[in-house]
Parts: sequence; structure tokens; C-alpha cells
Amino acid sequence: MKPQALKTIDLFAGIGGIRMGFELAFGDGIETVFASEFDEHAVKTYGANFSTPSHPSGSAEPMSSDPYVYGDITGISADDIPAFDICLAGFPCQAFSIAGAKKGFDDNFKGRSRGTLFFDVLRICERHKPSVIFCENVKGLVMHDKGRTLEVIRGALRQIGYTVYDAVLNSKDYGVAQNRERIYIVAFRGDIDASAFRFPEPAQAGVVLRDILEDAPIPSRYYLSDTYLATLERHKRRHESRGNGFGYQVRSLDGTSGAIVCGGMGRERNLIVDHREHSMVPTTAIKGKINDADIRKLTPREWARLQGFPDSYKLPLSDTHLYKQLGNSVTVPVIAAIAREIRAVLEAQA
Repeated sequence: MKPQALKTIDLFAGIGGIRMGFELAFGDGIETVFASEFDEHAVKTYGANFSTPSHPSGSAEPMSSDPYVYGDITGISADDIPAFDICLAGFPCQAFSIAGAKKGFDDNFKGRSRGTLFFDVLRICERHKPSVIFCENVKGLVMHDKGRTLEVIRGALRQIGYTVYDAVLNSKDYGVAQNRERIYIVAFRGDIDASAFRFPEPAQAGVVLRDILEDAPIPSRYYLSDTYLATLERHKRRHESRGNGFGYQVRSLDGTSGAIVCGGMGRERNLIVDHREHSMVPTTAIKGKINDADIRKLTPREWARLQGFPDSYKLPLSDTHLYKQLGNSVTVPVIAAIAREIRAVLEAQA
């Protein structure tokens, strides 16, 4: 008889990158029974790519009905969440990010403390006692408050009965062309023998930006105007004169991108030179003309490839939303590699 699928919940689901990684690792051996995401635009992308959970949960009102995705997790009772075996939680990273204010558990955003959203993961898992809790966050969490914040997280997980493992892994070591370091936290319930658990060794390195380019011609809107490029050059020179490294960056096609992020200089720090044939006629309102050095931004689909999403993954929204969502997302192959190690531990318990 086929074993019953493990049930997962997808908290701070974003566009489903963590879920996709676990589905790649477990196949039909897992089923998502609850999903929550605060950003309504991310929910639209999530809904375009995932069909479950297909039934409402508890008394809370979902943001969408197909699939049922719930909003602010702080307003949802743990009793309204169905029983589950694995908690997936990419809790918001801004509170610990090097690029942010690094306020951690004191951070406040629109009246909601992004750092303390971790404690919503904790209260839900303390109620349901899943076999595994999986979290992802920025590398800045390791350094925040001289390591004390991470130790609070570890200690809290131990306090509710879990054995905790964590490691910083770089996406470029797992088959994508992006230099992206993130911390991954895996907690096993105390009655599970997780002594054999190891984070995955680097695999399939050597993928470069040239490997993820879309077929030419790339639409002209992705090529910078000469006026905007000149502005970026002036901005970079100002910062260089002050002795810092801020400013735009053109990446080698035989190298990797920097970490893609949701805003600011995220696109401009990952420019490329693409000499392949393309139109020089603007299709959007720009100042000046398209630059003749063939410098362009990476496209949303190329960003999706940098995060390891397959080309079958739908990108239904405008570029503005997609850049934000993909920059906020996770690298799917890294998640899948960790999930396979988790699966091995769980299967050894059977």
C-alpha cells in the first residue's frame, strides 16, 4: 500500500519557491494543506502556479479561493490550521538584511514586526508539533546582534522540543548562476533520530550567466537608454570618489550574477552586455536613445532562471512585480537539495 503523503504548510509562501523545492524532492509524497502570504501580488503569481490547498481551512477568510491562500498569519489561530508534518517558512528577511536597517526583533513595518514573525512560526509549530520545521533567511541573520538573534531562534526551537541544524549555503554551488548566500534552518522534532542529517555538499557548479539568457532578440525595453546609463555612471563615480563600491555593475557572461534583490540597485547591479541582434527602437518612454554599447537588464525570465525556477513556471504579472517577487524568493535547487536530505532522515524512521 502506498504510504500516505506528508502534509506541509507554506507560511510566508511568496511565489512558492520553498514549496517547489520540496515538491521536487518528495514528488507526490507531500501535499500542501495550508498556505499563507501577506502580499496580494505574490498570491496572484502563487495561484497561477499551484492548485492546492483546494479546501478552506478554519474560520479565517482567505485572500484567494483557487488555491486557498490566507493573508496575515498573525491574525490566524493555530487551531484553524490543519494538522501537518512539515512547516515551510521563509519568514521575512528585511529585519536582518545587510541592505536594511538590521533591527531584527525590534523592527517594525506598518505596525507589524517583521523580525518577530518568526514567533508566529513558533506558536503554530508548538501547537501542531510537526516532524520538521524548515526556515530560510538572509545571511545577515547570522551576524545580527553579534549572533544573539540567531541563538534566540535556535533556543526557541529547542525549547519547544526540536533538534536544530543551520548552515549558510551559496546558490552558485547548486546549479545556478547567482552568487547568493542564505542561511537555512532545519529543525527535527526531538523523537526523530536526525543524527545522520547533513546539509548537501556543493553540486553542479560552473553554471554561468551565458547559460541562462533568453533567446534573442530581447525586447528593446530591457536595453538601457544612453541618458540613463550616463546617470548611472555619474552616480558610480560619486560613490567611488567617496571610497565605496556602490553603483551599477556590468557582469561577465562567463561569470555569475550578484544576489538579485527586490528593489534599489537590484537590476542595475546585474547588467550584462548582449551584442546579439535587437531592435534599437524604444517601445517605452525613455530619455535619449538606446545605448550603443548593448548594455541591458536581465529579464524577469532570466531572473527566474537565476533562482532555479523551470521555464514552465508562469510569470503572469508586470515586470515591476516580478522583479520584486523573484528577488524576494528562494533558489529552488538549493531548497530541493536540502529537502532530499530531510527526506532521507524521515524515510530512515519508517
